[in-house]
Amino acid sequence: MKQHIALALDVPSADEALELVQATRDSVGVYKVGMQLFYAEGPALVQRIKALGCQVFLDLKLHDIPNTVASALRSLRPLGVDFVTLHAGGGPAMLRAAAAEAGAMRLLAVTVLTSMDEVQLRATGVAEAPGAQVARLARMAADSGVPGLVCSPQEAAMLRAELGEEAFLVCPGIRPAGADVGDQVRIATPAKAIADGANLLVIGRPIRTADDPGAAARAILESLS
Repeated sequence: MKQHIALALDVPSADEALELVQATRDSVGVYKVGMQLFYAEGPALVQRIKALGCQVFLDLKLHDIPNTVASALRSLRPLGVDFVTLHAGGGPAMLRAAAAEAGAMRLLAVTVLTSMDEVQLRATGVAEAPGAQVARLARMAADSGVPGLVCSPQEAAMLRAELGEEAFLVCPGIRPAGADVGDQVRIATPAKAIADGANLLVIGRPIRTADDPGAAARAILESLS
């Protein structure tokens, strides 16, 4: 079941990231390298994590004109990363261009960030509730050749029912029972998210900031069995 857990390596240095990988790799199948870490350490860190036999989720949330996003993906392909994010809001042309250049990388289209609620969406000009906007962007992404989707766990069951087994659903905003929710507003426990159809759970602070990250990761893995 550890293939269902992605640990967010939201730390500033390679040393801290690799320490977390070594402490948790018996319970974690995927390691998410986001903008903070990738901008600090670059491709070399991705290669070091891959050399340990781990999957890497490069969370760069690409969002630009189609040609630029396609070119970025061509540059990333030699790294051998397993997952790359891009914003579904970039539109069908961008998504189709990305799908044509992804190669073996699984693209994940970000729908609505888990930090955003209805008030935040309205401020950006979206009048609909988060769930409705997630559904619209998810369908557009799937129709454009990107069936990998990032959504909050609150939308996982809806998207699984609407898109079927072809969709690969990645859910951040995962919090074990009793954990601090931080800046996330659309959350669920690991077991609930998996039951609702999530394929991959992105978990950060509940593991990363624990006194014993390895034990915290094992407890989450056990909660899924």
